[in-house]
Amino acid sequence: SPVAETFRVIQGAMSEEYVRTTQGVYQFELSGDEGGTWYIDLKTESGSAGFGKPPVTADVVMSMSSTDFVKMFTGKLKPTMAFMSGKLRIKGNMALAIKLEKML
Repeated sequence: SPVAETFRVIQGAMSEEYVRTTQGVYQFELSGDEGGTWYIDLKTESGSAGFGKPPVTADVVMSMSSTDFVKMFTGKLKPTMAFMSGKLRIKGNMALAIKLEKML
């Protein structure tokens, strides 16, 4: 599935440097096909990503459709545009949300 595949790629791209420089936990509330709760943990050890709630409380919660999520992580949708057009809703630490955009 596209969402699961995206999280596999994210997991594979993680490095201790990302974790050290980011120090944030992101939770994604996705709607539509393959919706549900997914996370990226860039705080604990060498990081992790996957389905379900993060192992520790999320610093940033992003809500969007699974289709837009895949577009955003494949570079077809700019996070700033998604946010401004209402496709992406962000709760929590905006500075950390911006750090994630740089990682993309």
